[in-house]
Amino acid sequence: MPRVDLHAHSNRSDGTLTPSELVGLAVERGLGGVALTDHDTFAGLDEAAGAAQAAGLAFVPGIEFSAEYEGASLHILAYWVDPADAAIGEELRRLTETRLRRGEMMVEKLQGLGYDISFDRVREIAGGGTIARPHVATAMVQAGIVQTEKDAFDRFISDEGIAYVPKHALAPADALALIRAAGGACVLAHPGMWKGQGSVPESLIEEMSAGGMAGLEVDHPDHDEAQRARYRALAERLGLVPTGASDCHGERYGFRLGCETTDSEVVDELRRRAGA
Repeated sequence: MPRVDLHAHSNRSDGTLTPSELVGLAVERGLGGVALTDHDTFAGLDEAAGAAQAAGLAFVPGIEFSAEYEGASLHILAYWVDPADAAIGEELRRLTETRLRRGEMMVEKLQGLGYDISFDRVREIAGGGTIARPHVATAMVQAGIVQTEKDAFDRFISDEGIAYVPKHALAPADALALIRAAGGACVLAHPGMWKGQGSVPESLIEEMSAGGMAGLEVDHPDHDEAQRARYRALAERLGLVPTGASDCHGERYGFRLGCETTDSEVVDELRRRAGA
């Protein structure tokens, strides 16, 4: 059965590979297909789709939407969304604008703490793409503030960090409704990574399932075996499509594309639920 990686990022958000390079890596890894799910942007989809078509690789257009629940980030994957949808476009403009200001405010907090870091460098690292926390983390490593990006998150820019700045984000139910209205299929991303390594409350997953969510990301490199078993059982109970994906960011976090995948027949089932 051909394998599809349903969660990967390019340099249009916080990955390090171009969309074409990501597709090339999928071909090298022997995948049957790949999804591009950059944070809050469709900017890389056309390039990735063209590269996939040329390579004879199945391509799933996607996006990872920012949401928030009980004051903590929560990510929702959306596939086959109409990028021309007006409501989606307006929300993405809001998210992009607030991401820019949020990055500036994080740098200002770090400067206020006595660290020599430049927001111009953060923008250079982002390369014109959507600014995200990993770009700030990279700048912190380059400035000698921390040794690793993980250190940057752990102490400074995680949801509990001393330089954290909240961002505009939809409530999960609102994000779900927006995506479904634009013809998309929604999957809750890495439910075991909420509030650091906490788990998204099952009551919220149940609520989103009742609201039309299509799937649940079960197999993720940061889920242990107990979490995978728990989420697979929960997906079965709620009638959700269980998915697997690498959450690849290129060099950032390791070139892990294809380490977790979804069978193509499961992808087909997910596609049937888009906009339903």
